[in-house]
Amino acid sequence: MFTGIDEVGWASLRHAYGSAEDVPGLLRGLASTDPVERAGALDGMYGAVHHQGIVYDSTLACVPFLFALAAREEVADRGGLVELLVSIGRGHGPEEEETADGRGPEQEAGDGRGSEQEATDGRGLADVAVRAGAEVFAVLVGDRDSGVRRAAAEALAQFLGQPARVLGLLRQRITVERDDRVLLSLTESLGLFVRRHPSHAADALDILLTLGTPPYDPGLRLAALGQLAGCAPDLLPADLVPTVVELLGERSEQRRSGRSAPAEDGHPDTLAGRLRRLRPSDEEGALLLRTLHTALGGRVSDRIALLEGQLTSPDAADRCNGVWMSAGLFREWRADYTVPVELIGEQLGAGARPLLGAAVSDRLRDAAVSVLGDLYRLAAPAANHLHALVTSRPDLWVHRWERRAPTLGGPLKSLARSGDPRATPVLAQVLAQPVAPDDLGRVIVHLGRSAAPLAPALRHRLGQVPLDSPETYERAVPLLSALTALADREAVPEVLRLLGGMADGVRSRPRIVESAVRALDAFGGGAEGVVPALRGLLESECAGVAAGALWSVEGDASAVLPVLVRELAGPDAHRRRAAAEALARLGSSARDALPGLSRMVEAECARERTVGACALWRVTGEVERVLPVLRSAWVEHPGVRGVVAACLVDMGAAGAPLHDLVEAELAASRRHLVRSGGHGSQDVLEDERLLEVCREVRAE
Repeated sequence: MFTGIDEVGWASLRHAYGSAEDVPGLLRGLASTDPVERAGALDGMYGAVHHQGIVYDSTLACVPFLFALAAREEVADRGGLVELLVSIGRGHGPEEEETADGRGPEQEAGDGRGSEQEATDGRGLADVAVRAGAEVFAVLVGDRDSGVRRAAAEALAQFLGQPARVLGLLRQRITVERDDRVLLSLTESLGLFVRRHPSHAADALDILLTLGTPPYDPGLRLAALGQLAGCAPDLLPADLVPTVVELLGERSEQRRSGRSAPAEDGHPDTLAGRLRRLRPSDEEGALLLRTLHTALGGRVSDRIALLEGQLTSPDAADRCNGVWMSAGLFREWRADYTVPVELIGEQLGAGARPLLGAAVSDRLRDAAVSVLGDLYRLAAPAANHLHALVTSRPDLWVHRWERRAPTLGGPLKSLARSGDPRATPVLAQVLAQPVAPDDLGRVIVHLGRSAAPLAPALRHRLGQVPLDSPETYERAVPLLSALTALADREAVPEVLRLLGGMADGVRSRPRIVESAVRALDAFGGGAEGVVPALRGLLESECAGVAAGALWSVEGDASAVLPVLVRELAGPDAHRRRAAAEALARLGSSARDALPGLSRMVEAECARERTVGACALWRVTGEVERVLPVLRSAWVEHPGVRGVVAACLVDMGAAGAPLHDLVEAELAASRRHLVRSGGHGSQDVLEDERLLEVCREVRAE
């Protein structure tokens, strides 16, 4: 198994944490007879040698030894080794890691020339390395270990470059296989085969069609339908959703009666083991339905109907899977989600159902709360259920952590984010406690004027924020956000206390100052001490924001224009944008800033170009130069569409040449911030805000 392992120069190779000299020990650990040692070695492979899917030179050097281990029957847990090989074959080189702004390391440091080719080489080397040993998968697909057969089915379809032979092996295995989990893997591999080898698809599709009909197991039929939806949707039955819901019910009945395969248990206390324990209680069912939802894509009405079937199932695991599936649909597509959101709300009362155990009901409730919390106002159809839960479970109002400050509990946070005024009296009780969650202020902004009764307590809390603590930022900024949203002028003394007394070395001090200044801006002028405080900040890192607030209070362009012109010429992009936003408020009084704004319109950063163009229009009224910049920003950088739409509202008829973009946005079924590889917790909120502003543009 390890012939030649000592001849590899491991010390000269690298993994995620430096030298790969420890890798031979990990490889030998994979062959250990001790299950804890094996699991620890697999942890090390995923945690360092193949960290986050990255293929290092040491990863490639491991591939021959992993194949040798996977082929030896005396080695335990070989299914995990085959899964690791598949992951390596699909991996990417370290040069493909991205920075926070979406650029790779080379692009961040320089112009990035050559990085695309290097990335391609990284993927290619991994793929070639696994393909070179793929003949092993043809043997392992018939291994006596069902875990090995499951993993080998996908590997066979992915890496063995002989389509006719691969299809023959899959067909043969399906006819003799008796393990339900392996049959599911074989079915998924057929779908992968069709996508990889379309010229050989006909026979594979015939097999999938057969597997999707009686007398096959309902789980297997669901898997076949999911694969057909992904690779040949025209072959799906006309009554797809009712068929799926019926099969889901049959499968659930099998699970309850104990006729389906039991869930795996006994995972060791390692990283890999802990991750396996965190999987859904019905991981197989989750995968089946996730595959189907993903394949249906933009067929939103079908997916909503499918969700309604899942969410009304008598089986709690099916409902929990439905709740989690809904999150992806809500994030990606625009539709009327009143019914599924109401059904998700009903899951909050699952604890009252006597047939559910506490662990099951808690898992279902927590899933529903998590999904509803990211919907903000779209969670309104579930508000009655949220309110009932909040009222009946005061213990859920605050989440208390062992090693950090308490945070607002999920049910109350979701109720407040939905904009329901019934959250206000509960938040008042939370604020009255000796220690209130620091993040409470962040949800108050969603309650509008219904949160006005909370202002005195918020002011009191702000007045108690320490001025020289590492926790000053976490405690002050959410409170400032809430008071800003409420435009509470009585909070001026507390805000001035913060500005005047905060120590210079406080963590994130500029961000605290900026939040405080924006609060004073929202409060308006007239209060004693505001003008001197703002003038004192005109030479600080927050000069642009302070100048904008001072203009709002005094209306004296001569006092702020030189500051804003200076900020436009500075090296900090955030400060330039703040200055441009302030100049936009000055309007024609800011003509001295035109050279700086013109430079911004030519900037590389899309957000900077957009903010600069909007300010340029407000200062000059010029549309010929501004509209092309706004159009290109809208099309190429969806994240700035909200800024552009707000500018179009102010433009009125002058912005008419861009109204086609607005109409297209309102007609689009997909949310504008959808992206591969991740999502943000406020994506739905930002998208709904964009639609609201687009409707304002249309109404002009």
